[in-house]
Amino acid sequence: MSRILIAEDEPRIAAFVEKGLAANGFAVTVVGDGPSARDYAMTGGFDLMVLDIGLPGLDGFAVLRSLREDGCPIPVIVLTARDSVQDTVAGLEGGADDYMPKPFRFEELLARVRLRLASHRTPELTVLSHGDLQLDLRTRRAHVDGRTVDLSAREFALVETFLRHPGQVLTREQLLSHVWGYDFDPGSNVVDVYVRYLRRKLGAERIVTVRGMGYRLDDGR
Repeated sequence: MSRILIAEDEPRIAAFVEKGLAANGFAVTVVGDGPSARDYAMTGGFDLMVLDIGLPGLDGFAVLRSLREDGCPIPVIVLTARDSVQDTVAGLEGGADDYMPKPFRFEELLARVRLRLASHRTPELTVLSHGDLQLDLRTRRAHVDGRTVDLSAREFALVETFLRHPGQVLTREQLLSHVWGYDFDPGSNVVDVYVRYLRRKLGAERIVTVRGMGYRLDDGR
């Protein structure tokens, strides 16, 4: 199931797009401001983003620029009331994959979403690795220093998230969102608890605490 991030601050439009995409088999998450759009997209947990330009906190152009500067490859369809040629050019040159003016027909948006997903689809990796840590996505097991480590479902999802962002600092909020879901209590210490579990199984030096920010996967050396 493809995962779609909708960044839209108009509740009526967000609900309309969310309902339509969900009815067509997509997993949909909605955010209503620019900083959240950027942070959620950077988790790597989404296959495509539908991005409004007029977002509070950080406009869509700035979100897009930030994502591309940080190397985030997520396909982006800009959906906005700004339909001038200058805005369209700015969006496409800023890294958007497509640009749709409002008002729009949902059928056209759906077709563009499917097209972008198909064009960006790449062969799925079966093994993720960093240093001497390997994660087999088929057997659901980790291998460290030649030994096999059994992981619970949550531990596996957490290791997979780290391995898809090696060397990158991931905040507790990002890890909660990706592994436990966006409705999970943000005040929970469950991330810290599971990081402790993983350190026992994979090595205490494997996951580094970055004070005041979050955690980073290291090569364990």
